[in-house]
Amino acid sequence: MGDTADRYEAALRRLPDAHSLALRLRDAGVADEVICQYLQIELEGLDSVIRLANQKLDAELHKISE
Repeated sequence: MGDTADRYEAALRRLPDAHSLALRLRDAGVADEVICQYLQIELEGLDSVIRLANQKLDAELHKISE
């Protein structure tokens, strides 16, 4: 696949919507409270969601690079 930005975008598109949205909003610098409102989760759960989303993203990036 093309450059790093293309691979990153392709991997994001393969994630569940909530995980993709969480990472996109975090990358855009959106406040954690606002991300939680979009995802309809408590602030205490955001770190877990972001961590899981990053793990899934890493797995997708690995698949794309193979």
